[in-house]
Amino acid sequence: MATDITLPELQEFIAGFWYDYDEAHYDEMAAAYAEDVHYITRSDSGASPFEDLMSPELKDRDAVMEWLSEHRKQSPYPLRHHATNLHRTGTEGDVTRARFYILVNQIANFVPFAVSSGVVNVGVRRGANGLEFTEMDVVLDATNSMLLSELAAGSAAGS
Repeated sequence: MATDITLPELQEFIAGFWYDYDEAHYDEMAAAYAEDVHYITRSDSGASPFEDLMSPELKDRDAVMEWLSEHRKQSPYPLRHHATNLHRTGTEGDVTRARFYILVNQIANFVPFAVSSGVVNVGVRRGANGLEFTEMDVVLDATNSMLLSELAAGSAAGS
C-alpha cells in the first residue's frame, strides 16, 4: 500500500473533519484521530484572556475526544470552521505534514461573523480505516495586528 498522501486527499480529509466537528459528529471525529495522536492548541501569544480555556496539550485519542467533545458542547451552533491555503510541508516516514489557515465563523443577528482564526499544522498517515491525524497543533490568532515593518523593527530591537 502506498503511503504518499496527495493534496486532494488531504483537502477532503481535513474538510470532512471540520464538518464533523461543526455538526458534533463525535464518532466520525474520533475515527479521524490516530490512537496515539498528539494534540496541542493555544494562542499565538500564550497570554490571551481565555488561554486556560483553549490550551490543552493532549496525547491519545480518548483524551483528545474528551476535551474536544466538551469544548464543542460549550460552543455555539451553527459554527463553521474553514480550512484554507492547505499545503504539504514534508513527510516523515509514513506521516505527511501539512499546514493551513483556519477561519471560524458563527451567526449573530442573522449575519455570519468571524470569531477566530489561526494556523494549524498537522501530521496525517494512512491507518487501517483511512487517513488519520497523528498530530494537530492549532495556534489561534490573539495578538492585535500591526504593520509588518513595526513588527520586524521590534524583533530586530529585541535581538
